[in-house]
Amino acid sequence: QVQLVESGGGSVQPGESLRLSCAVSGSDFNIFNFFGMAWYRQAPGNQRELVVSITQKGTTDYADFAKGRFTISRDSANNTLYLQMNSLKPEDTAVYYCSAWREEGYWGQGTQVTVSS
Repeated sequence: QVQLVESGGGSVQPGESLRLSCAVSGSDFNIFNFFGMAWYRQAPGNQRELVVSITQKGTTDYADFAKGRFTISRDSANNTLYLQMNSLKPEDTAVYYCSAWREEGYWGQGTQVTVSS
């Protein structure tokens, strides 16, 4: 049914930027119809943590580490959720996951972000 596919990850140096995408497929509705969507991340050996969430209305909630550096956005035409990440730090290295909620919760398979010099 609903499928979330992340892309845009890669290897960058500290201070550089990446733009992650979460494409929604297998559904027949606009992403704005999800009750909420979010980006999570999980570094090796760590718990999965919230990066930023966005409600259907558009209210956002950023983790402290993401404030001022990361920006979440939605594109209804492409049914895609984005995460713009600027000023990346080595501690941002993790697998980044897209999630969405309507009647059920959905998860993507993740995209790897590596920040190193």
